[in-house]
Amino acid sequence: MIYSGKTAVVLGLGHSGEAAALLLSEEGATVTVCESKETPSLRERAAKLEAQGIKVLFGTAADTDATDYDVCILSPGIDPVVPLVQNVIAKRIPIIGELELAYEECICPVIAITGTNGKTTTTELTTEMLKGCGLRTMSSGNIGLPFATAVKRSHELDVMVLEVSSFQLETIKAFRPQVSAWLNLSPNHLDRYPGMAEYRDAKLRIFENQTAEDFAVVNARDELPEIAAKKLTFSAYTDDADLTLRDSVIYFRGEPVLDQRNTKLPGIHNAENLMAALGMGYAFGLDFDKMAAAVTEYTAPAHRCEFVRTLNGVRFVNDSKATNLDSVEKAILSQEGSLVLIAGGKDKGFEFDPIAPLIRERVNAAVLIGEMKERIAKSWSGVPVQLADTLEEAVEKARAVAQPGDTVLFSPGTSSYDMFRNYGERGNRFKEAVNALN
Repeated sequence: MIYSGKTAVVLGLGHSGEAAALLLSEEGATVTVCESKETPSLRERAAKLEAQGIKVLFGTAADTDATDYDVCILSPGIDPVVPLVQNVIAKRIPIIGELELAYEECICPVIAITGTNGKTTTTELTTEMLKGCGLRTMSSGNIGLPFATAVKRSHELDVMVLEVSSFQLETIKAFRPQVSAWLNLSPNHLDRYPGMAEYRDAKLRIFENQTAEDFAVVNARDELPEIAAKKLTFSAYTDDADLTLRDSVIYFRGEPVLDQRNTKLPGIHNAENLMAALGMGYAFGLDFDKMAAAVTEYTAPAHRCEFVRTLNGVRFVNDSKATNLDSVEKAILSQEGSLVLIAGGKDKGFEFDPIAPLIRERVNAAVLIGEMKERIAKSWSGVPVQLADTLEEAVEKARAVAQPGDTVLFSPGTSSYDMFRNYGERGNRFKEAVNALN
């Protein structure tokens, strides 16, 4: 019991913070949660914690709490520059994240997966492959279920599969996955990081504590620094890798191991997700035939190029999970025929100029929403563009300009927080609007 008898403060009352507070309390720590915001839903969550002896502070009381705690757990969604965190830093209290906290308590080996895009799909694929090969496993982390909740079952597992974000990796100290995966890197979260170098450095920490006994499964196209772990490489774009793609067949060192056409995961981006998962399974000594059989019935999570319906010859596809430009590009390239694109959302600190040539080539018309809509319209000059104040209005406008045979693709390219709670709510609203059309 590392924290028995200690005092701990958890910053943030989201799912990660709540899980960390409960884990610390169960370990015998005296726990306080500090949360700058105060909403009815957070008050309800706080009441449940308070019933278990956990103190919760909101607003100014949280930002200026003068208590000198033994340890601080920082929730990944909280930027270290805000007063809530600066107050703790000023008191020189040791800070770790929920990822590190849970790792300290984890009994089984860990697989950790990071990248700008494809993390959730690859995490789920890897979990299914491991289960299909007879291993006891589960997925947690950035995928939804907090690691601090899942770790309580680690004594029952052969391996824990984690989706990890750059925010979570910022606060690690000893976190060491036996197998890590680096899927890709493209501009994202530049509203939090000064630039791409800082974003990249945060993600690179996934390799920081690995040794020559561990494995790192990495995208062959990304230039990475020297790492201690044994490398397995993959790429759907070059033959200079351990896992490669030719004519929809995935090869491992020249031997065919999986025909992508036998899966429910089309597109070159999914080919790389499959490669990464196969590489991680290989690192655990699993059989390729068994892994291939395990993924044939797997379907991608909701809000990732999710088919909604066809109406009057027009297909509607929900890709609300597309929160950066690379994911929009991959969504567009995965679709056939002419496109009407619905895009836009919260300003995350990057411009939409880099994908403008692809938009002009593949998109017949665009409907833009959110706080970035005017800027995106300027970036995409030459493309017929309409602006909409709501997602429902955008769906109506897209439907009006779409022709039979077209696809209306909802792939926002940025986050949802200017209009919605999260990308899931955004995607559900899109599906509701599409299904309401007649």
